[in-house]
Amino acid sequence: MLPLLNENGDLPPGVHAAGWTEIEQRFGAGSSARMRATAALKHLHELAVRTAALRSFYVFGSFVSAAPAPRDIDLILIMRSDFTLEDCPRESLTLFSHADAEARYGASVFWLREGMLPDAAMREFLRVWQTKRDGTVRGILEVA
Repeated sequence: MLPLLNENGDLPPGVHAAGWTEIEQRFGAGSSARMRATAALKHLHELAVRTAALRSFYVFGSFVSAAPAPRDIDLILIMRSDFTLEDCPRESLTLFSHADAEARYGASVFWLREGMLPDAAMREFLRVWQTKRDGTVRGILEVA
């Protein structure tokens, strides 16, 4: 179960796992912008799953906040260590080009292969993405 949002309207620091039902209840309603963002997020997740190489799917930024109209969708994809773009289904390739994902889906997608970073560096990588532009720290969501 996801924790309550803090006084800034953010998840508390840390990585918080949730399934689609809870994600839709918590972040997918309240405005047409949120409903559109949730539909796009689910589509992006489906594209990542189609690769058959998705290990982890993280969401951060304004989508996982109290903002009534998320600015965009911010994602981190962790792919299996043997994942290659050459084996990626054509419909999923856009996920792996930051500029193309931004233009097509309004999503900032960052990705890496499992094992590219040692465990400590991976924890630091995820910690960095919890830091907002103003220096405050917020949580991120892992789609379970």
